[in-house]
Amino acid sequence: MKGAPLLSVALRYGAAAGILAALLLIGTYYIGGHPVMISPFLDFRLLLFGVFVFFTLKELRDYHQQGVLYFWQGMIGALLVVLSASIISTAGMLVFGMLEKQFVTDYIVEMEKYLRTFNAAAIAQVGKEMYERNLALLPSTNITDLATTYFVQGLVLGFFVSIILSVIVRKHPKL
Repeated sequence: MKGAPLLSVALRYGAAAGILAALLLIGTYYIGGHPVMISPFLDFRLLLFGVFVFFTLKELRDYHQQGVLYFWQGMIGALLVVLSASIISTAGMLVFGMLEKQFVTDYIVEMEKYLRTFNAAAIAQVGKEMYERNLALLPSTNITDLATTYFVQGLVLGFFVSIILSVIVRKHPKL
């Protein structure tokens, strides 16, 4: 991909971010916290995406485009990093979840404990029917359900990181 630095640089950094995210996910599980139970606002992928998107855009701007990076180029590069990292880390989660049988079971136990801590006001806010439906569906959760949630959360987190960093790193040519 010598002629397409936007694609090759973004995919290279995305692959590195995806592998690191998968390793962090596994590490978080063995340290004692279930990675799917972490609030999206505290998710390690926010920092991970931020760092890898920043360096992707900086490399594109400084080494491949003579110091120029438009917002749209930044968004495409950033979203390629996020998409490739999310695909790789989700694939890692799927493989890990299939090999480590307790991964899904531990999630179900922890989520049920968490849902049972809701008071009446919290249940009313969510909706009693929604709360009861989620509690009833919890035992049938599988690794595909967890991976799908993880993937979608990664894309949403990465989208906002992409916008912010594309604005910060962009640089227009001087006239």
